[in-house]
Amino acid sequence: MSPNSPDYKRLSLNFVLMRKRKSYFHIILFGLFMASFIPSVRGQAVKLTTKEYINKYKDIAIKDMRIYKIPASITLAQGILESGSGNSRLARKANNHFGIKCHNDWRGKKIYVADDTHRDCFRKYKRPEDSYRDHSNFLSKRGRYSFLFKYPITDYKDWAYGLKRAGYATNPRYPQLLIHYIEKYHLYKYDKSRKRHSKKSRKERKAMAYSTPVISSFVKVRTSMYGRAVLENNGRRLFIVKAGDTFNKLADEFEISRHKLLKNNDLKKSHVLKPGEILYLKRKASKAERGYRYHIVKQGETLWGISQLYGIRLRSLLGKNNLPRRYQAPTGTKLRVR
Repeated sequence: MSPNSPDYKRLSLNFVLMRKRKSYFHIILFGLFMASFIPSVRGQAVKLTTKEYINKYKDIAIKDMRIYKIPASITLAQGILESGSGNSRLARKANNHFGIKCHNDWRGKKIYVADDTHRDCFRKYKRPEDSYRDHSNFLSKRGRYSFLFKYPITDYKDWAYGLKRAGYATNPRYPQLLIHYIEKYHLYKYDKSRKRHSKKSRKERKAMAYSTPVISSFVKVRTSMYGRAVLENNGRRLFIVKAGDTFNKLADEFEISRHKLLKNNDLKKSHVLKPGEILYLKRKASKAERGYRYHIVKQGETLWGISQLYGIRLRSLLGKNNLPRRYQAPTGTKLRVR
C-alpha cells in the first residue's frame, strides 16, 4: 500500500485517534482513582486542638460548676484527658467525653468499645452537653465521691487527688495529669476567684483537714491468685487481713518474703494478725495523701493502726508529732499526718 494512497492515510489517522483515545482513557482512570480518595478525606472530622476544645466547652463546664459545685477546671481537664480533647472514638461516635460506662442504672443508648474487656458498654449521648451534665450528676449522686464536695471549689489539686482516691480512674498518675492540664492551659481561671474565700469555704477546708480515709474508698487494682482484692491507698498497694491468715500464707499468696511483708508494715515477728487489718505490699509513704492533714485519735486506735490507715510509715508519724516509739496517744489527741 502506497503511503500516498487514500487507504494508507485513513489507517494512519485511525491509529493516531486510537492512541489519543487510549491516553484519554488513562487520564479518566487516573482522575477516577484520585476522586475516590476525596470523599474519605472530606468525611474525616477535623481534629480539635486542646485550646479549641477548651473554648468550645468552657461555658458548659462553668454552667455546671454553678449548679453542681464541681470546679470547671476539673471538669475541663477530665474532658481533655478522657476524650483526647474531643477526638476519641467515644467522643466522636457517642458524645461521651468522660468515659462513663453503662452501669446497671443506665437506660439510655449504648455503644460498645474495647476497654478493660474485649467489648465494654459505654453511655451514648445525643449531644456533648448531655455528657457534661451526666458527668456532674455521676459525681454528685454517688456516695464514694461525696467527700470531694467538702473541698473548696477553687482547690483543684485536692479535687484531682480526691478523684483518684475515690476510684474514678486506675491510672496512678491521674491526679498529676489533671493538674498538668489545669496549669498548662490556666483552667483554674474558670473557677471562682481564688481571692474570695467565704466563711463557708474556710469551714469546708478545716473540716477536710480533719477527715479520715475510708477503706471502702480505696481503689481496687487487681485480684490475688486466691481471689483476694488488692487495693491502693496513698500510691501503695494493700490487702485486708482475713480470719485464718498467717504471714507464711500471705507471703505465698502475694509472692513476697515474710521478712519484707513485716518490714513494709512496721511489724515484728511476734505480731498476731487480726481480721480487718491493713497490710501493704510496698513500703509506705513518708506522709499522708494530699487532702489529709490531721487525725483525731479515736477510742481504741493505736499509732500503728493510724499509720496503716493513712499509708505512712510509723517512724514518720512519730517524727511529725515528736512522739516516742511506744507512745499510746490518748483519745482526742491531734496528730499531724502530712
